Amino acid sequence: MRRVGWTMAAVFAAVTCLPGPGGAQSWRTVTMSRQASGEKNLNVEVTYGAGTFRVGPAKNGLLYRMQLRYDEDSFEPKAEYHGNDLQLGLESLGHSVHIGKNRSGGEMNLELARDVPMDLDLKLGAVRADLDLGGLSLTRLEVSTGASESTVDVSEPNELAMEKARFEVGAADFEARHLGNLHADRIEVSAGVGAVTLWFDGDWERDATVKLDMGLGSLELRFPEGLGVRLRKDSFLTSLDSQGLVKRGDRYYSLDWDTAKRKIDIDLNAAFGSVTVAWIR
Repeated sequence: MRRVGWTMAAVFAAVTCLPGPGGAQSWRTVTMSRQASGEKNLNVEVTYGAGTFRVGPAKNGLLYRMQLRYDEDSFEPKAEYHGNDLQLGLESLGHSVHIGKNRSGGEMNLELARDVPMDLDLKLGAVRADLDLGGLSLTRLEVSTGASESTVDVSEPNELAMEKARFEVGAADFEARHLGNLHADRIEVSAGVGAVTLWFDGDWERDATVKLDMGLGSLELRFPEGLGVRLRKDSFLTSLDSQGLVKRGDRYYSLDWDTAKRKIDIDLNAAFGSVTVAWIR
């Protein structure tokens, strides 16, 4: 795979080295970008291990813009582009890393093209993540996080239909908003330990299936009024506050299930913890 060098169409801006406390770290800030050149589709993989991570839509004409602040003694930027594959983020140099210091100081801000259809795969570690996926043209979405605090907001409708969006959450606090704007046929959320809040508001263009796997923690499901909801719960030592749902057989239904214009079918597997349902206007 071809490395996107410092002198190519990627713009290398204002490189600054900042020594860490006691000279233990050497901080560097770089900005890299690439102009779009008629790409029909794109496979984007982003890897970022520790620090603050943000992603959002780029200005017209840009394929991507990435700004990094990192410890150059432990990491180096990664920007590889070949064919339809784009890989971005940080690579470890193989040295031992003090997660606490790197998490407090490291930062990655990423902007991605609005109008290029893309499969997007975000692999995040011990990060504080703020993901705005609104207005992107997503054909597939994979988000995995480790010990993190993460917020996903699909603030504008996805430009394309998507077969599946998947979120894999480790020991984390995780919140996802406007999931209807993904325009996904299927949404999967797998969480280990922590607090998870899922907002099912947004522009539902089609019916969808949702699969939720929850380990230990709390799960809050927020549904907009008018969305038909059917929920099947397979759980062990998990309480369910099923406000606004009625049980028929082994499933819970929203009161307007039979007449709702758009419907979601939820399969919930939970081990220990609590599940709360709330309705929003």
